[in-house]
Amino acid sequence: MDFSDLIDLARYPIDRRGPELEQRIAEVRKDLAQDGCAVLRGFLTPRGIAALAEEAERNAVHAHRTYTRTNAYFTGDDPTLPETHPKRRFFDRSNAFVPADHFMPGGALRTVYDAPGFDAFVRDCLQERAFFRYADPLADAIVNVAEEGPGFPWHFDTNNFTVTLAIQNAESGGAFEYVPAIRDALGHENFDDVARVLDGTSDRVRTLHLQPGDLQLFRGRYSLHRVAPLAGPRPRYVAILSYVDQPDMVATPERAKQLYGRVLPIHFERAGRRSDTLID
Repeated sequence: MDFSDLIDLARYPIDRRGPELEQRIAEVRKDLAQDGCAVLRGFLTPRGIAALAEEAERNAVHAHRTYTRTNAYFTGDDPTLPETHPKRRFFDRSNAFVPADHFMPGGALRTVYDAPGFDAFVRDCLQERAFFRYADPLADAIVNVAEEGPGFPWHFDTNNFTVTLAIQNAESGGAFEYVPAIRDALGHENFDDVARVLDGTSDRVRTLHLQPGDLQLFRGRYSLHRVAPLAGPRPRYVAILSYVDQPDMVATPERAKQLYGRVLPIHFERAGRRSDTLID
């Protein structure tokens, strides 16, 4: 499988520097500067969409599912705050991730991820100086499987940015909704506006209907966002391609177990722990 069959290089010539690619990068940077979100429509070719969808469907059986209740900040309850405070508003959340080691070299997902120029293109769009592939063998390139239900509730990301590829939509629902820069790096949390979003009364919410083949770059640390509820039997597939700001990073054993249902020797080694350590 060749990356030129999967990526629309006529629109996004990531494998060669030139005026057209520089123009694309400038457009993405502008969108990110304006509202922290950039969508590269039709990044994949029709053949690429079909190949990634087939691979996701084939491996969906390996998805590890978890069910939790969480607030937008991924913190515990704080009874010192009023009951209506955003930090005390908890919602059902379900995760289903196909771990990265089910996507083999030469398969569709890794062919895109390993395409010449892809990493540099993403880095240049995001303007990140410290930019490394996530070294976790369970988590560098994964697929989120979302099924009928409440979707992914409102939250802020704990990392600076996400890189995702839309592969397949549910029959209905599943729109990406977000509120750009509702909080900032100076510590202004803007809880009143966050509460209005959670109440469904905010006029600041933007809605994106991502289509299969779209590449999305999103800065979610300061932008509240969610995936709206989904309906119908067809699952929603989204690939998550992970980058971090430190080389050779992997998850903690507890995090790997939570998200992927397994822990590998490398997780214990990097944590300086024995591989026979018990994990709840």
